Amino acid sequence: MFNARIWKLFQSFVRFLGRLLVTHWRSLLLLFVGVYLPLQVFGELAEEVWENEGGFPFDVPILLAIHSTASPQLDFLAVMLTKLGVFWGVFPVAIVAALILFIRRQWRSLTYLITTLLGSIIINRTAKVLLHRVRPHLWESPAPEFDYGFPSGHAMSSMTLVVVLVILTWGSRWRWWVLAAGTIFVLVIGWTRLYLGVHYPSDILAGWMASIAWAVGVSWVIRPWRRRDRFVKQRLRQL
Repeated sequence: MFNARIWKLFQSFVRFLGRLLVTHWRSLLLLFVGVYLPLQVFGELAEEVWENEGGFPFDVPILLAIHSTASPQLDFLAVMLTKLGVFWGVFPVAIVAALILFIRRQWRSLTYLITTLLGSIIINRTAKVLLHRVRPHLWESPAPEFDYGFPSGHAMSSMTLVVVLVILTWGSRWRWWVLAAGTIFVLVIGWTRLYLGVHYPSDILAGWMASIAWAVGVSWVIRPWRRRDRFVKQRLRQL
């Protein structure tokens, strides 16, 4: 009698799990792909950097391959474009986005934007100080940097901004344009850091992974899309 009751309880629990997975599989998949996997990659990279400052086997060959394409014209282009990764690009766009959200009184989205961007800066600076990875010195850079290199601040700031904008515009007609433009922007900024020789490829990859995990994770706490969902439901009721 007791065993039969336990078995029924177990079957009930399994059915509940099944319904939960069917109902929330998209959310669980997003958390797995957007938070767990990036954190795993970042953790593996950070652990290797902590234990072995020599870096990864792919770091130097990739840098040398990129440097083989160097020219005065590309030097000038890379120096100009790399500034978009923080002060000339990310900051102005973030300020404009914050002002738009403020004027529209979209407090939840504004909180998400500010929290994610500021948190990304704190995570980057903390990781640099803790891991204190020296930047590559394979050639004389046209735009040298002198602080620690892991993870890349430019990679983190650009990726964080793009992920935030994609999440904020998801469900609108602008989402694919933001995703396409943002992908190009992130790749270009990553290329400039490698071309200038101020970061290893693993620095860039780690910055991307940390940003994705942080931005997606914060979105599931603040849920900036909640106001948009309510607006859509109200519109549907009116129809």
